[in-house]
Amino acid sequence: MASTSRTPTRRGRGRGRGRGGRGDGSSSLPPPPSTLPLIIEEFFIVVYEDPLVKKALPKKFADYLDGQEPAKVYLRAADCGPRLWTVEVLFDGQGRMYLDKGWENFAIAHGVDFGCFVHFKYEGDDVLTVKVFDGTMCRKYYYSDDEDNDDESDDDVKPCIHHL
Repeated sequence: MASTSRTPTRRGRGRGRGRGGRGDGSSSLPPPPSTLPLIIEEFFIVVYEDPLVKKALPKKFADYLDGQEPAKVYLRAADCGPRLWTVEVLFDGQGRMYLDKGWENFAIAHGVDFGCFVHFKYEGDDVLTVKVFDGTMCRKYYYSDDEDNDDESDDDVKPCIHHL
């Protein structure tokens, strides 16, 4: 009886349809990162110092705003009603952007503490949706008891209630 075993061969090698190719010599790979537009919609910060003092945002996000430098942004806690928290923004002339006056009230109301990860998603129109994760890497969920009342002053620090 003759042996029917075959030696494995590599398919596609040198025959038009290689890895990711279309057979026409072009590549289906995306362009190199340096040629893609810079889109920074989401980022996070880790709270290593006093959670109530101004917070630096990533330089790439400040660069993404392309010199627009808003005087303030509006923070909205994800899943915590329609309330927007007004936070003043500082720029240091070195391309760094900081959340300043108003951040403390937002941080108190949403339990931002040492070791928290704070995730931001830029929604446009100077609005950032915020999610807070505690030191165990679990997200803090909240609900608001005043969803119908958006006209409160940010000076009235009325916390979202931690949903257990």
